[in-house]
Parts: sequence; structure tokens; C-alpha cells
Amino acid sequence: MSAEKVILALDGMGGDHAPEVVVNGADIARERYPGTTFLLFGDPAKLKPLVDKRRGLAKSLEIVPAEDAVSADDKPSFALRRRRKSSMWLACQAAADGRADSVVSAGNTGALLAISMVAMRMLDGAHRPALASFLPTSRGETVMLDLGANLECDAENLAEFSVMGSVFAQVLLGLDSPKVGLLNVGSEELKGHEELRTAAAWLRRDGSPINFHGFVEGNDIGSGLVDVVVTDGFTGNVALKSIEGTAKLYTTWVRDVFRTSTFAKIGYLFSSGAWIKLRKRVDPRRYNGGVFLGLDGICVKSHGGTDQLGFAYAIGVAVDLVRYEYKSKLVEGLARLRQVTSAADAPPQALQATGGAQ
Repeated sequence: MSAEKVILALDGMGGDHAPEVVVNGADIARERYPGTTFLLFGDPAKLKPLVDKRRGLAKSLEIVPAEDAVSADDKPSFALRRRRKSSMWLACQAAADGRADSVVSAGNTGALLAISMVAMRMLDGAHRPALASFLPTSRGETVMLDLGANLECDAENLAEFSVMGSVFAQVLLGLDSPKVGLLNVGSEELKGHEELRTAAAWLRRDGSPINFHGFVEGNDIGSGLVDVVVTDGFTGNVALKSIEGTAKLYTTWVRDVFRTSTFAKIGYLFSSGAWIKLRKRVDPRRYNGGVFLGLDGICVKSHGGTDQLGFAYAIGVAVDLVRYEYKSKLVEGLARLRQVTSAADAPPQALQATGGAQ
């Protein structure tokens, strides 16, 4: 792990509960990650009183004035054209210019993606960024991408995302050789559309930079069959929202069941310790901090509605990506992928059978 001091650029005005959540989250992260300092972009009149309330935070934080802010309703194109002096723009630019090692924002996702792509550009060997995050599974945690940055992906994108996700899992989950699976309508090699099967053919080749498991299905995500699940942004976002919705549904059912009678309430008291452990395990704040992988820089997207603890977790993701040299490892992985895909005169022919769900 790199021993160098980490400097993070924070979008102080981004998110549903900014700037309070941003400032308080930075204070929590300051104690968890000694040596980390912050450039906090936003309105000094709103930020300074909050910083002054947190004893010790001012010593590791510099407020950088920004006269504008990206709103939740701003379209990405509008943010690119008209929000050049916003806290989000200036924070991304600080990371792109090398004044900060990473940027963290809880602001508008589409605007953050567009601004970070313009400010940071793409890494050599990466053609599109992918939004990646963690999901709890029966075996621990699984990385999933893309979660909405790209609605349509070709074979090249899926292969690159597989490398990005693998490096991400190595750095943040501490796995030497994470298993990577492509999300499909079946696990058989003949299943799925041509782009999926072409990407799989590349990733199975000798010299592949990842530990490729093959195809996985939707019900394999929660089992933790693989450490990294790769798909296009449309499918990934639908899958993520379905998982979140199902979790909320079961939580509501359990809560309602324990309210049905006096005996049920007594039963809850006896089992309250177990439920507390379960809530901690599935607490969404622990998995806060999506990352736009593939950029020539590190950009972490916190959930807009998170609280200060959730924002601190997002900051922790940024710190670990910097300290464990995620970017240099990804450059190496993408270079190995290019060697594999260019080994033949033309891309490998995908299997000709038409896939379908059973």
C-alpha cells in the first residue's frame, strides 16, 4: 500500500443533504483514514460554519470557493455548458489537474459522469466508463458493473468492463484472482446474444488478464458464485433496482409480521440481537460509493440520499483506490487484454447458435 498522503476533492454542494452530510462525512473519514486531507468545493458561507463545528477537521481541510452548484434536475448537457464554475466541475478539474488524487460527489449522476469524462478523459485502452459498486451476497460482497452508465454495450466494452471489475475487486476486496462472470440468460456457452458470446470467447483465450468463470444468471448474483458480475448498463441498473426493491419488500413484510400480535412482539424482543446483526450486514451505507471505472482518474459517486456515515464509506472507497494503486493496475490489465484480442488478425468468431432463455 502506498504510504503517500491522499488528497481528495469533495463536491461540497452535491447531494440531497449537502453540505452537512459532506462535511460530517469528511470528519468521520478523517478519523478513519489518518493522513487524508480534503479540498472542499462550494459556498464558503455555508461550508465554514459547518467545518468550524467539527473540532480538528479544519486542520485537514481547505475550503475552495465555488460560486455555482449542479442541481439534481440539471441535464448532463446543461451541466457541461452552464455549470463550469460549480462545485462539481471544480472538484473534478482538481482531480484531473493532479491537485487531488480523487473526487467524491453525491450530486447528479448523469452530470458527474459527463463532467468527469470531459475533465479526466479515458484511460488508454478503455473506451467507455462503467459504474461499479458492491452488492452483499451469501459469501460476502460481489462487484457489479455496469450499473447504468452505458445502456448498450458491444463485445469490446464488456471485455474491458470485465478487466475493470476484476482490478476493482482485487484492490477493494483484497482478492488475488477474483472470479468474473458475464450476466446472461443461461450459463451454457451457446446462450445469449452475439456480443456476449464474442466477449466470452476473448476472455477465455490463453493469456486473458482475468479469471473468467463464464456466464452467470440473475439468481447467481446473490449466491456469490462469482466475485464480479459484468453486464451492460441497462440490464445492470434493472437488476440492481430489482434487488433493492425485493430487499425493501421483505423488510416491510418482516416488520409487519412482528406487529401482528403481542406474542409476535415478544418474539421480536427475543430475536432482536439477530435482527440487529442482519440490519448491519445489509445496511446500504456500507455499500455506498459507486465508481466510474475506466476514467484517467478516480471519480467516486456517493448515493445522493445517503447520510454522513454513508458518505464516509464513499470517501473510504476513494482512499483505498488511491492507496492500493488501482489506476496503474488497470492500465496493466487493459494492456494485457489488448494483447489477447489482437493475437489473431480478426476478432474470434462468436458461436453461431442463437441463445435464448429457458
